[in-house]
Amino acid sequence: MPHSTYSRQWPDGFIWGSATAAAQIEGAGHEGGKEDSVWDHFARIPGAIAKGENLEQAVDHYHRMPEDVRLMKELGLDSYRFSTSWARVRPGDRAANPEGLDFYSRLVDELLEAGILPWLTLYHWDLPQALEEKGGWANRDTAYRFVEYAYDVYDVLGDRVQHWTTFNEPFCSSLLGYGSGVHAPGRQEPRAAIAAVHHQHLAHGLAVNALRERGAQNLGITLNLSNSIPRDPADPVDLDAARRFDSLQNRIFLDPILLGSYPQDTLVDLAPFGLPELILPGDLEVISAPLEFLGVNHYHDDLISGHADHEGGDGHSGGAERVAASPWIGSEDIAFPSRGLPRTAMDWEVNPDGLRKLLVRLGEEYPGLPPLYITENGAAYDDTVEPDGSVQDTERTGFILDHIAAVGEALDQGVDVRGYFVWSLLDNFEWSWGYGKRFGIVRVDYGTFERTVKASGHAYARLIAAAKQHARALPASRSA
Repeated sequence: MPHSTYSRQWPDGFIWGSATAAAQIEGAGHEGGKEDSVWDHFARIPGAIAKGENLEQAVDHYHRMPEDVRLMKELGLDSYRFSTSWARVRPGDRAANPEGLDFYSRLVDELLEAGILPWLTLYHWDLPQALEEKGGWANRDTAYRFVEYAYDVYDVLGDRVQHWTTFNEPFCSSLLGYGSGVHAPGRQEPRAAIAAVHHQHLAHGLAVNALRERGAQNLGITLNLSNSIPRDPADPVDLDAARRFDSLQNRIFLDPILLGSYPQDTLVDLAPFGLPELILPGDLEVISAPLEFLGVNHYHDDLISGHADHEGGDGHSGGAERVAASPWIGSEDIAFPSRGLPRTAMDWEVNPDGLRKLLVRLGEEYPGLPPLYITENGAAYDDTVEPDGSVQDTERTGFILDHIAAVGEALDQGVDVRGYFVWSLLDNFEWSWGYGKRFGIVRVDYGTFERTVKASGHAYARLIAAAKQHARALPASRSA
């Protein structure tokens, strides 16, 4: 039976897209003037990346970009969310690199020629290693270097790109990169991690104001958000553990950006790590610059217990990447017990209704919330190539369609969601997991770089086509 989402009415102009990140797909790690990013450097540390893999070739998008854009057009995508690489645009954080900028200019032209809206992210974690050697995001000066990089990109692409995202998932590049150390640059320094959070917030606000002065009109940020659910809502220990995790996963990002203040409990919890002293006069006014959209990345919920020493079973949702398990934030007592739900290959639970609940919560708790876009949602599974060469990824197909249905339910509850971007267009370099986890709706053969649209990609294409056909069938006053 066809999934109910195929027959749903979607709002006029609802955007259907897919997303990638430069470091994960481009390759050409040291071609065209590009120099080391923190991830190139991190990948050379023994044991940092599964199987010792690196980003040098990735999936060769740098050389196969026109082919990849043709695939996007075949899938019927309205928009493509991509990132520019700071290490390619300003190698060594010196002057702008014309060859690097030309690659992104050609990409934008290819997209526009194919009728696909470019949706640009300035920072998807690839800080130039030269800046890391000056302190990286723990150094306040990096926020100002980010604005210079943003200017370089805007001056070349601003005539054609309308949608500008400053940061993707600052949670990962700050707390996981400088706190737990499982992401580049691999530091385990509590004060540096909290400094990185604040300095990325500052860089975001500075860039929003700077680009708006240059003429940019659609500016936003993308945050990875989850529901922090106490295992026992009647247990004060579980409740407090869920509060602390919610503070670090969600509110330390949402509140400064949307409300212009850090949560009071976050300030208290993180006082030992220097958060209050980092906030200089005027910072929060800059950080809370008005936005035209908020990107929401969501993959799973987190069931939280404050009784880590009593937990057994299959353990966590997300394993080592859950920063709240790190003792440097005073949360060594937090555990992530199982709810018995299905799991993806990342060991993340599958619960589509969590996305609906998250979107409704945002609408309820943040007055003046800008329009929302689901900028990442998807799943890794262990794909099997059939004898005929096809990939029948039934689990991923169900994951995507069920989460899109949850977005529709949030719309029914009055949440202003205006688009959905599946993660990811292509199988790619999955950070510290190397190439062992496949998220793509298009399979990549890592030996030949051949692309094959998976069953999930075909299903997504059918959904997009059905949504557009239904829009054309509506009365003119309601059609896109």
